[in-house]
Amino acid sequence: MKIKAKLTLGVGSLFLLIILLAGVSTYYVNSLKKDTKNILRANYNTLEYGRGMLLTLDDIRKDPAAIALFESNLQKQIQNETEPGEKEATEQIVKHFDALKNDRNDSALFVFLRRDIAEVMRLNMEAIVRKSDLANNTAESAIVWISVTGALCFLFAFVLLVNLPGNIADPIKELTVSIKQIAAQQYGQRVHFEGHSEFGELAQSFNTMAQKLEEYSNSKLANIMKEKTRIETLINNMHDPVIGIDEHKKILFANEEALKVTGLSWSDIQGQQIQDIAVSNDLVRSLITDLVTGHAAATIGEPIKIVADGKQQYFDKEVLDINIVPTGEQIPQLIGHVILLKNITPFKELDFAKTNFIATVSHELKTPISSIKMSLNILNHARTGTLNEEQQQLLESIGDDSERLLKITSELLNMSQVETGNIQLNIQQADPTHILKYALEATRVSADQKMLQMTIVVDENLPVLNVDPEKTAWVLTNFITNAIRYAPEKTEIIVSLHRHGGRVLFSVQDFGPGIDHRYQERIFERYFQIPGSSKAGTGLGLAISKDFIENQGGRIGVDSEQGMGSTFYFYFPDRDVS
Repeated sequence: MKIKAKLTLGVGSLFLLIILLAGVSTYYVNSLKKDTKNILRANYNTLEYGRGMLLTLDDIRKDPAAIALFESNLQKQIQNETEPGEKEATEQIVKHFDALKNDRNDSALFVFLRRDIAEVMRLNMEAIVRKSDLANNTAESAIVWISVTGALCFLFAFVLLVNLPGNIADPIKELTVSIKQIAAQQYGQRVHFEGHSEFGELAQSFNTMAQKLEEYSNSKLANIMKEKTRIETLINNMHDPVIGIDEHKKILFANEEALKVTGLSWSDIQGQQIQDIAVSNDLVRSLITDLVTGHAAATIGEPIKIVADGKQQYFDKEVLDINIVPTGEQIPQLIGHVILLKNITPFKELDFAKTNFIATVSHELKTPISSIKMSLNILNHARTGTLNEEQQQLLESIGDDSERLLKITSELLNMSQVETGNIQLNIQQADPTHILKYALEATRVSADQKMLQMTIVVDENLPVLNVDPEKTAWVLTNFITNAIRYAPEKTEIIVSLHRHGGRVLFSVQDFGPGIDHRYQERIFERYFQIPGSSKAGTGLGLAISKDFIENQGGRIGVDSEQGMGSTFYFYFPDRDVS
């Protein structure tokens, strides 16, 4: 029989017996409750009414209120006639009580009433005895049936307790021992369970598995060596340097590219601790910095510059942790690290070429743009001649375009400085209010053209900053220019300069369309423009601003809600405040 069928039959039968026991117990408890309720509800109340009538009977002659009390108990008794003969006895009480109300001095009536009341009480006391006997019989029957049913439940449960755990646990115990032997690579182990239960099927499957493992064990060494050779060949033919170490920092492998860039030979480093190699090799020391500091998991830092084959090359370093989950366990286990060096020299060369091209073109464009602006100034001068309206509009359009080109070339030149790392900072003591005034003067005409209200909020007694005032003013001017560009006409722009928490904070708030949360981090990336924006630009201004501020040790950011406007800010922390 299947184990599931055994469990269903045994537990189901025990469940039915428990239901039967509960049913029998419930039936007899309700019967006892009913018998007890009958005694209390009928007979006990009558005794109370009779007692009340006897107590008031002696006071009838001297207390007129006793008549009403006696009559109240009598009316309750009339409503509680439940036993044979009780009605006739109660009628006698009514008859003699009516006579007594007419003649309270008749002593015989008092005797008759006591006798009648005693008769009613006797009838109810006999009923109590009779019903008590009935309740006792019910209790005795309940004890018998509950005991019999309980004994059956106990016997059946005892049988299950003795047999069922062994039938299930013993095969599992035997199977566990066999599995441990298989785990110890004793693949000749077999289990033998009789019958057609699930354990029999499990034994058959286990034995098949053990047989296949035994066959695999006899042939796996050659396959492992084959796979090892294949992996080594794959690693050695990779064009990027790869170094593998185990969890104890011992070198497991290093391909030809890795040996070439480090200047080492495989015979010198095979099986060595990588820390020992790093003592005499600067490149290896820089490669294992993350491993030593404990930040090795998938770390990618600044590109590494290496001179190999007489050529300067650039590599991105990535250190990967190798984790496995051992068979039968759940917690990952570290078994080593792989150091990857990705050759990015071609990309770096292209980046340098791009940066030099941008710098050259931007520089060369500034001269013709300046000539255009000079020609515009000459054409706009009254001595050149009077211009009609159409010519004046053309000159204004050319002037706007030349200003835009000049701004773009300036941003490209700044970006080329940033990308080449050649930002020239002129750090000096500067009054933050002078920086603010310069930015406001540079943007006042643009604000007036859109009829914007510029609200300036400045704290008093601001400290002097150790910054580059020109580049800081350029960033603030860029913030205000952007605010003017996106702010609706005749609205307000709030420019603030505060000292807060040991920091000097510059902020520019507008009430324009705002910026979606998805783009608030990306707007400081180079060439990024918010999708769907109607205000075209180079996408460089905020990126340059970020580099200018952070190279001075400051921080830059934005707070914005769509439809509520934006607040761009930058600040310099305590160490930059003198």
